Amino acid sequence: MKPTGPQDQPKNDAAGRAESSDSPASSHAVVVIGGGPLSPLAVEQVRDDAFIIAADSGLDHAVAAGVRPHALVGDLDSISASGHMWAYAHELEIRQHPNDKDLTDTELALARALAVPGVRQLLLIGGIDDPEDRRLDHVLGTLLSLGSTALAGLSSVRAVLGDTRFLVLHPGRSSVLDVEPGQLFSLLAMHGPCSGITVTGARWELADAALSGTEARGLSNEATEHTEVRVASGVLTVVIP
Repeated sequence: MKPTGPQDQPKNDAAGRAESSDSPASSHAVVVIGGGPLSPLAVEQVRDDAFIIAADSGLDHAVAAGVRPHALVGDLDSISASGHMWAYAHELEIRQHPNDKDLTDTELALARALAVPGVRQLLLIGGIDDPEDRRLDHVLGTLLSLGSTALAGLSSVRAVLGDTRFLVLHPGRSSVLDVEPGQLFSLLAMHGPCSGITVTGARWELADAALSGTEARGLSNEATEHTEVRVASGVLTVVIP
């Protein structure tokens, strides 16, 4: 574990812009992370009125895909030189943190998303590295961070990594899945035990079911019509491959 303390505080950017959380109000916040080029599926999920935060090299992938961030957050150890220059040229809010810190760049970007006035829905998007460079620990860390209790007050927490969609349902939340009949989906209690799970509009429906964090019973269900998932207790991750 890295040390905590003053070093976790962001540095002022070189242009001297104030690092307040002042930003335009938006009900939608988007976090773009590194990991690889963004898929068309990920890009099409980004609303025009969303406040967009890039986590470190996520800025490079965002700009390459035609997505323009409003803020750049992280230790900035992996963003390209041209990406850094782009951020300054376009007068982004820049929050640079020390390399030695407890929070990941993704977690820092999520915290910035929560500071957007009026935010109610969160979308995280990222690419998937080539197999030779893939960091499964980073992918798992990203998914774990979406289960943070700090996000429990949002009405929607979603992610698109590569071409895979994720919905993270916090306690008491539900979602009608945007899927066609026959689409596979899985339920994972990767943040700990879940109870009060209800699934309707699926080949295998559930009523007040429970899943532990060590079983894969929720894998590979199949949507039929108007598929809806609810969870009463715990954080349930819905995966749509």
